[in-house]
Amino acid sequence: MDSLQDWLKPQLIWFGLGVVLLLLEFANPGVVLIFFALGAWLVALLCMTVEISLNLQLGGFVVSSVVLLLVFRNRIKGRIERPRPAAGGGESDEFVGGRALVTREIRSGRSGRVDYRGTTWEAESGERIPAGAAVEILDKENLTLTVKKI
Repeated sequence: MDSLQDWLKPQLIWFGLGVVLLLLEFANPGVVLIFFALGAWLVALLCMTVEISLNLQLGGFVVSSVVLLLVFRNRIKGRIERPRPAAGGGESDEFVGGRALVTREIRSGRSGRVDYRGTTWEAESGERIPAGAAVEILDKENLTLTVKKI
């Protein structure tokens, strides 16, 4: 029974909770649960140094997690996420000017397919472009690229 009592120490429970929360963050990234994992680890450290009541442990967990979340989330999330285009720009800006290769002939009025950065896209053009030709991307509308022959 002593070995079970060793595993039920508050610092080990809080540490284990922190590990579980960190793994959940990796499974569903949103840059939120990591701060609760850090809060659990702070409480685990506190429990290692001082014997405190369960109410203080829970309060410390909630307060430290929320403070860490509010202070650091936007900073960390900004470094992780890809920057969004400025107002007036759009998602298509990263495509415009890019070079692609026609994989299925494009005819005027009928779409074909192009390979751009390892992914095939539906493409249309005002002119006939045979398979194998290089094209420049002029625009992107949803999942369709507008292209012209180079």
